[in-house]
Amino acid sequence: MAGMFEGKVALVTGASSGIGRAAAIAFAREGAKVVVSDVDAPGGGDTVRMIADTGGDAYFVRTDVSQADQVENLVNETMGKYGRLDFAFNNAGIEGEQALTADCSEQNWDRVLSVNLKGTWLCMKHEIPHMLKQGKGAIVNMSSVAGLIGYRNIPAYVASKHGVIGLTKTAALEYATTGVRINVVCPGVIRTPMVERFAGGSPQGEAQLIEAEPIGRLGVPEEVAEAVIWLCSDAASFVLGHAMVIDGGLVAQ
Repeated sequence: MAGMFEGKVALVTGASSGIGRAAAIAFAREGAKVVVSDVDAPGGGDTVRMIADTGGDAYFVRTDVSQADQVENLVNETMGKYGRLDFAFNNAGIEGEQALTADCSEQNWDRVLSVNLKGTWLCMKHEIPHMLKQGKGAIVNMSSVAGLIGYRNIPAYVASKHGVIGLTKTAALEYATTGVRINVVCPGVIRTPMVERFAGGSPQGEAQLIEAEPIGRLGVPEEVAEAVIWLCSDAASFVLGHAMVIDGGLVAQ
């Protein structure tokens, strides 16, 4: 499959670490030029260097996806740099603070929904028009198993990730006949900085997370990245509006 995206351009938000970084590297491996985006500029620079070290072409644009003007700038810079946009992985997200629903602060609620849900919408709002002009494109949004089932103590996160799935299905239907395919991935417990924060940095916390996974281990970012690559490829040409679960069997229980 190597090189199947030669001549194409991919945009990945939240690409300074974890799943976003793995996806950016995977797109580059397949020959795509990659726009790396995140609020973490040093991490984004590291991702660009990792791609360049393997002979790939990548460019970093610092972006807070909750800010409309920054998202518009991100997509405009992508077009200005590379002249097209074929794939987008709208991955940027935050977990927010842990608290019971009645104890969740309004500030936390607004921030999590603004980044995770509004940010995904803003990205699609600016990505889709360019793909429509090209007559083809593929977008993958980032949800979570928390977009399919409930989790205690993270009400804003769960609400935002359920919202991303609904938003994805709506957009997929709207553009189904245009050549623009839109899907969403729902990872389980993946070894990322976010999950490490959930585990509290302790072996006991990690053990509890592993216990929740029927497969008996945590996932790794590359396993999610491969699903994103497939969803963007022509092999998935009849797949749209799909919430792909990559969770080691967690929601099958």
